[in-house]
Amino acid sequence: MTSSLEPGRPPVQIRPDLWLFPPNRDCRGGSSWWLDVDPEPVLIDCPPLSEASLEALRQLAQGRCARILLTSRESHGRLRSLQQRMQWPVLVQEQEAYLLPGVEQLETFSEETVTRSGLRLLWTPGPTPGHAVVHAPLPVNVLFCGRLLVPVAKDQLAPLQHRRTFHWPRQQHSLRQLCRWLPSEAAPALASGAGLGALRGGHLAPFNSWNQQANAAFDTV
Repeated sequence: MTSSLEPGRPPVQIRPDLWLFPPNRDCRGGSSWWLDVDPEPVLIDCPPLSEASLEALRQLAQGRCARILLTSRESHGRLRSLQQRMQWPVLVQEQEAYLLPGVEQLETFSEETVTRSGLRLLWTPGPTPGHAVVHAPLPVNVLFCGRLLVPVAKDQLAPLQHRRTFHWPRQQHSLRQLCRWLPSEAAPALASGAGLGALRGGHLAPFNSWNQQANAAFDTV
């Protein structure tokens, strides 16, 4: 089933438990992440559908059934083809499930949910109607923020309004809600689902760099 696919490039290991896939041109150059947690590892957003991606996913899963988590409609890519090959369940916020007809083992959630491995998902509409973020609590301590926060400079993410933004006031509200939703002691590293070029070779951004940007944005609301 992979003979007609591009060879592609494998993901890069960022930490012992975290891998970053190459930019996916089917997702406007977006980023996809693999998080190795037990008992159910997760693939967050759709990587490029290539031989290298499929081989890496098989090796990373090590025989386990992983779950595919989607943060927004801009991260679907060639999900249907990927899911047919891997046979892994997919979780998406309910407002964007209609965009995935024919996808097997498709599960939805409304406002919040928790995976088998303790990852927490929160509905954060704004970038798209069914946008969501994924928080991996300590000891992982990473917030996969999809397109809610995008790279703007080295070690810095920020909320940005552009022509594809679904609803800017809702996005600002989602950011305020996210601050309340995260545990008070949490200061997770930030993993964006957008293109990472502005990070100038970086991968994760520190939480406090976004906090400054977020506070400035909230002051204008």
